[in-house]
Amino acid sequence: MSDIGYPIIEKIKYDSQAATNLEDAIDGDKLKRKLLIEYPTVYVICSPIKSGGFKVYVGETNDIERRTEQHLNEDPKVRDDWRELSHAKDAEMFVIGHDHFNKSLTLDIENQMMLFMLGVPNVKHLNNRRENEQNEYYTSDEKDKIFSRIWRKLRGFNQDLFPVERIIRDSAIFKASPFHNLTTEQKNARDLIIDRVIDALLSKKTGQLILVEGEAGSGKTVLLSTIFYLISTLKDDGSPLRQGFDNLKNYVLVNHDEQLKVYEDIINKLNLNYKNDDVVSKPTHFINTHDESDPADVVLVDEAHLLWTQGKQAYRGKNQLDDILKRARITVAIFDRNQILKTEEYLEPQQIQTIEEKAMEQNNLIMLSNQLRIHANKQTIEWIRDITDKKIIKKIPRDSTYDLRMFDDAKEMYDAIREKALGDQKSGLSRILATFDWKYNSKRKPEDGDYWMVTAGDLSLPWNLQLKQKGRSLKKLAWAEQPQTIDEVGSTYTIQGFDLNYCGVIIGPSVKYRNGHVVFDPDASENTNVIRNRTLQDGKKRKVASQLLPNELNVLLTRGVNGLYIYAVDDELRNILLRSQ
Repeated sequence: MSDIGYPIIEKIKYDSQAATNLEDAIDGDKLKRKLLIEYPTVYVICSPIKSGGFKVYVGETNDIERRTEQHLNEDPKVRDDWRELSHAKDAEMFVIGHDHFNKSLTLDIENQMMLFMLGVPNVKHLNNRRENEQNEYYTSDEKDKIFSRIWRKLRGFNQDLFPVERIIRDSAIFKASPFHNLTTEQKNARDLIIDRVIDALLSKKTGQLILVEGEAGSGKTVLLSTIFYLISTLKDDGSPLRQGFDNLKNYVLVNHDEQLKVYEDIINKLNLNYKNDDVVSKPTHFINTHDESDPADVVLVDEAHLLWTQGKQAYRGKNQLDDILKRARITVAIFDRNQILKTEEYLEPQQIQTIEEKAMEQNNLIMLSNQLRIHANKQTIEWIRDITDKKIIKKIPRDSTYDLRMFDDAKEMYDAIREKALGDQKSGLSRILATFDWKYNSKRKPEDGDYWMVTAGDLSLPWNLQLKQKGRSLKKLAWAEQPQTIDEVGSTYTIQGFDLNYCGVIIGPSVKYRNGHVVFDPDASENTNVIRNRTLQDGKKRKVASQLLPNELNVLLTRGVNGLYIYAVDDELRNILLRSQ
């Protein structure tokens, strides 16, 4: 690729004289006039909020002067957000030009800017209401390099509004954003789901189930986030086919505290909670506050494998998915049978088959097969899966793209992960995880110390969520994003649904190696959610740990994007892993 050059960016005061302010900034410069007035541009309007942070609008246009006049004079008549911006005292506008800009590229840069601004901690409200991902075009391969140069130049104006890229890319909200470029597989699934949703809404269908299945790292959460955004922005355009679409009752449900925070943040920043309703909640809350006689329009369930299949606490039903289906016209459920972790989530094979058959009857079963999280070759991914799927350990394949290492010393592994997290700017978010083989009680301290500890060899660290957060704002962040958690060990319950750049996994004594195979020992596990009895459909109580413990290890081994480090407590397992290198 030839050198793409650098962007031209002008910062102007956003007020009734904005067009004049831009002309003054150009000040007869022919190149600036060409790129900022005559060419397509991308622009960012930002306004400080009294309580802290910024309100931001991102857009693109072929005529910046006309578009600015429209924002100032016409849009405030019909939209509250533009009315507020037009009266803001300290609002600023960044106009971005580049000599390679064309309509498709500016739409893509606008979408990328939305993706990044959503991940900026100081951006509290983000307005646009469009999703402009483009297909291939002449200069599409230049987008990422041009965007990085734009972002770095914007940092020169305001580092609070435009922090370093790594901070944004490491955030959970960035990774779950609805503005990511989707793969062909995800696009096909998105289009199919949106078509099915619109058809069901128009034909007044109820009890519809769209089931999306895929393994860890197959892009399920980004797909669901995108679908919710698109459904939430469906509008009544005056045609008979869109009547009543302005006030759809849509919800996102997830039975996971950390993931719940992410969806709440996305919906609050994008102002999708305009009904002042519990748009995001746990399934039990939704079930208890909604009646079958007045079903919601669309309910999206992330991590549907975490839904309860028996009564528990405030939930008095028998199956949360069944109860959600009764309270929704359309339910979109994201599901991975290999991430069921607790006895109260357990599904017998026949139950899973029944769910799939229900979706298939409505032609609504979608399978995602691509691995999008782990940046490794096919052989490396198979090596990881073989441990839990086939219970075997083969020779580690050569892979120049993925850092897969076995350790003989847990402390050395921790030091390597800590160095990645704190010393290597490119590695970013890296943490230590472990199988749930050490005692932990979130409601009380242990009798012999301040923390419940994970001890492996010479390493001893507190279990997750025990070290105090240094700042109120950190409570909104997922466990792995909080800085103090580099000195903790995470569990499946804090890391499920998220990824790490580098992941160090301590495989505890519940996983052993005997007679050429990996074996799982429930007696060595401290995970009461796994090892207790489960009442099955025939009324008998049985242990299901042999199915759940491999799922626990599967979740842990599939978190690392760029690298996976492993230390095993069991001597035989550790030795075979070391010999596999």
